[in-house]
Amino acid sequence: MEAMEPGLIQVSFPLPRSMDTKIHMRLATQAKAILLFVTTVAAEDSDKPAPMGSFVYALPDKYNPTQPLSTTIYSAEATLEFTTRLARIISRKTNMPVYVGNSISLASTGLGGSMEEEMEAFKQVVAVALEKLQPIIQATNIVPNGTDPGN
Repeated sequence: MEAMEPGLIQVSFPLPRSMDTKIHMRLATQAKAILLFVTTVAAEDSDKPAPMGSFVYALPDKYNPTQPLSTTIYSAEATLEFTTRLARIISRKTNMPVYVGNSISLASTGLGGSMEEEMEAFKQVVAVALEKLQPIIQATNIVPNGTDPGN
């Protein structure tokens, strides 16, 4: 499921190793920043509001481009590490500042949120986000003289 407005992408996809839970992603792109929210919703909880989760800001470090800087704006211990890693990866790949809100719950997965299940969910969220951000990634990889840095 996907809805599109200019600069706004909303998509949902199944949570790995879960029967009836989906990950919902809302991705808003602005000229100078990206705003990403992710949460999970089980079929039986679709009428309940999602919890707040953690909110993290990350931005590229011009002195060390492989290690973006990040700061926690709002912390929920259960989601903080996932949110920080996600913000830093998106910032590094897009070379833009990123705000990430995350309230993903892995409680409905087969083993209740083991490390393997968390990594599988994380990889899927990153893959979907980067796929949707490809136009931005390609635009930020063009150097000012018009040549592609890959060449």
